[in-house]
Amino acid sequence: MPGLQGLHLSQLRVWEMSGGVLRPSTRQTRYDGGTTMKKPAALLLAWMLALLLAACGQGAEGPELTIFAAASMQEALTEIGNAYAARRPDINLAFHFESSGVLQAQIQEGAVCDVFISAGQKQMDALEAGGFLLPGSRFDLLENKVVLAVPAGNPAGIDSYGGLESALETGTVLLAIGGADVPAGQYAQKILASLGLDESALAAAGSLTYGSNVKETAAQVREGTVSCGIIYATDAYAAGLTVVDTATAEMCGRAVYPAAATAAGRTAEAEAFLAYIRTEGGAVLTDAGFAPLG
Repeated sequence: MPGLQGLHLSQLRVWEMSGGVLRPSTRQTRYDGGTTMKKPAALLLAWMLALLLAACGQGAEGPELTIFAAASMQEALTEIGNAYAARRPDINLAFHFESSGVLQAQIQEGAVCDVFISAGQKQMDALEAGGFLLPGSRFDLLENKVVLAVPAGNPAGIDSYGGLESALETGTVLLAIGGADVPAGQYAQKILASLGLDESALAAAGSLTYGSNVKETAAQVREGTVSCGIIYATDAYAAGLTVVDTATAEMCGRAVYPAAATAAGRTAEAEAFLAYIRTEGGAVLTDAGFAPLG
């Protein structure tokens, strides 16, 4: 604390209640009088400000629940979150949608996260192995389909994965897929392999372009900057794209989304929100094109 005999008002540090903990406030105080205050008056003012801000913070802010979810869940989960917020106004929901690989890395680096919903098992497996998940909270939430989508009018005339194979072999199309760290991209890699195509050779030939997440890949198809794209059925639906073929489990496996509470998160609130998604959120997931797994 500054000198006890001459404490300037500009040196007062304001605190506020955040998440049940009194912390230094980032709010700035200003005093233009240029005079100093004696210790008793300064301490009294600081104490009164702390009490006032603590009371205001408690009344205006409930606990915040942070949900990290695969980009492909943005529309459905936002709708579910709005319904949940109406039921639980005491909880503040904060969503972060990105590729599952990016979200995994952020959790491992210490980002604040209470709930994680991944578009692939690989990312969830890594977090579970590293002790980042609440034991016993993990479950398979839903299933998606991996589809071949085309822009309006389908200028390249792609009508199936078989047709895509032929067009890629002749170098007459540009295909958009997710990157190697994106679950949708990993499914696309398996599909290309099942068709007997060499991804590296296609990339070198300029026949592939990569999106940082499935939303970006879907946008490339919607804007017509590519001939077609391998994305999730739900993203094709959300973007208003035409689906010309759907990959089988033999081509790329099942696109199952696991969900879990994190070990460092708000356990009770996280489990309550996950339970809501599994039950009352099921209809929203179905309407968006997902297949809830119970």
